[in-house]
This record gives sequence, structure tokens and C-alpha cells, in this order.
Amino acid sequence: MTSEIKSAYLAAKGFTEPLLKELNGAVAVHGQLVLSSQPARKAHWAQNIWENPVVLEIDSINDAANKLKSLQRNWCLYSHTLHRRAKLILEKLPPVNSKPLSFPPSLPQVPPGTFTLLDENTLLASTKCSSPFPNGEAHFVEDKKGPPNRAYLKLYEALTLTGMMPQAGEFCIDVGGSPGGWAWVIQQCGAEVLSIDRSPLSQSVAELKGISFQKRDAFTLLPEEFEERPIDWLFSDVVCYPDKLYEWILKWVESGICKNFVCTIKFKGEPDLAIADKFAAIPDSRVLHLFHNKNELTWLKPGGPGSKGNEK
Repeated sequence: MTSEIKSAYLAAKGFTEPLLKELNGAVAVHGQLVLSSQPARKAHWAQNIWENPVVLEIDSINDAANKLKSLQRNWCLYSHTLHRRAKLILEKLPPVNSKPLSFPPSLPQVPPGTFTLLDENTLLASTKCSSPFPNGEAHFVEDKKGPPNRAYLKLYEALTLTGMMPQAGEFCIDVGGSPGGWAWVIQQCGAEVLSIDRSPLSQSVAELKGISFQKRDAFTLLPEEFEERPIDWLFSDVVCYPDKLYEWILKWVESGICKNFVCTIKFKGEPDLAIADKFAAIPDSRVLHLFHNKNELTWLKPGGPGSKGNEK
């Protein structure tokens, strides 16, 4: 079986099933890790993709550490079995900073490799992974006072992955904004933001400079209203059916009035892979499951013509 492994996909906790439905060639599942006989491909429900896994036969903890160090310096561990042995191997490797990141973070140019034990004498390792975060887990230093809920962590992660941030002098729209976690992030970046929702923002967010609010149905908001003022970013964390969001967002994409998009695609019950593929088919965009997503995906379309930012 090990000779068949061409790629591996780490699912978010509790979301292995939608990942399996998305993939072809699965040969084994180890905890949240799906091993595939097919070359690496994009997978919306993968928290991290191991793009070039190799199987290493090991005869001791030291042997395992030495073989990993011969491939590269930085490693993280995905542990699903033989936890003590796996941890001892990790302890023999050069230390990697695992502290929560301050936003906006400075990410390593080369993401850490990842390894796991398949059995006592067999190790699977990949030097190339899709996520810059160890095991795809984006841990940030949390702000306990400013944002009104924890939704801000989702936007921290999304913006970090785009390599871009809203800038001072830019204008943003945030639909489904209540109670204001995303508007708070945008304002902290220095941009102006108009928040749209049927429910009001928390008072602490509503009073911040540069934040305005309209109480209305988000889907009544159309590009024609902003012909005199181009929009730098459109953010959406609105609760709605994915098909409805797609039809609405397509109007904005086709209008060309907005440069950058970050939208949450929320599912009720079983995820719809077909609608996720429709979002992913929009040019210059991608769909992925963030560490801070639940039963939802995030659609990113950054870097439109004339956009500002620090894209890597």
C-alpha cells in the first residue's frame, strides 16, 4: 500500500467525510489524514495537502530524526497513533516556533514539512505542504476586548492566506456584518468599512471611527449603487443558501467595481460540492476550508486590477 501513496490530505476535525467525497484514489485513512494513490490536487475540504509524501523505513527514534533532517530542517507532527514514539522523534528535530501569531503575521517563506507514523517502523513525510501553518492550524494571539465575537479569527486567517490586507484610504463593504467582528478587523487595518445587516452592530464596534452601518437585506445591495465609488474589498459572512450567495456575488464580480473578495460559503447539513466548484471556477479565485471555519468554506478572490496590498 505504501508504494501507492502519491499525496495526502489532512481534513479538519469532523470533516473527513466531505473530503473523501471530493477525492479519488483514497487508499487509507489515518485519523484525519487521507492517503491517495493520485497526484496532489486542490481539495476544498483539506486543511493541509501533503504534495510530495515519501515513505521512510526507520529502525529507531534517532534514525527517524536523522532521515527527516536529511530532507529539510523544519517539521511538524501529525500524530494519530504511537503518540509517544512520534513525540520522541519530534523532540529530536530542530525546534520550530509554535507560539500563536500576532496579526498581521510574518509567515515563513517555506512552510514546515509534516510527518506521521504509519506504524512503529514506517514514517510518512512530506517536505511540501499547501498550508503555511503547521497542520493547517492557524493559531493567533487573541484579542479578548476589541472584537464582539470570535468570527474575527476567521478573517485573520483568510487575509493572512491572501497575503493582502485592507489599507488606509480603501473602502470596504461587509455584508452579514453583525455583531461586527469582521468590521472590527477591517477598521483595525485602517480602511473604511460599510457594514450591512438586518441586526445592528455591537455598540463598541459601531462607535469606531471609519465604520458606518445600514440596516437592510444584504442581497438588495447591488453594484449600481457604487458607480461613483469603486470598492476595494467586499466581505461576506452572511448566513444564506450558497446558491443565493453565488448568484449575488457573480453580479459583483462581473461588474468589475470591486477588486478583492472574501466570502464564507455556509452549509446546512451535508456540504454541496457542486456549488463549491462553481465558486472555485470564478477566475483567479480559490475555495478552502479554514482552520476557523465550521460547516462552511471560504471563497477568496484577491488581487484584482489596481488592488493594493502586500501580496507575497
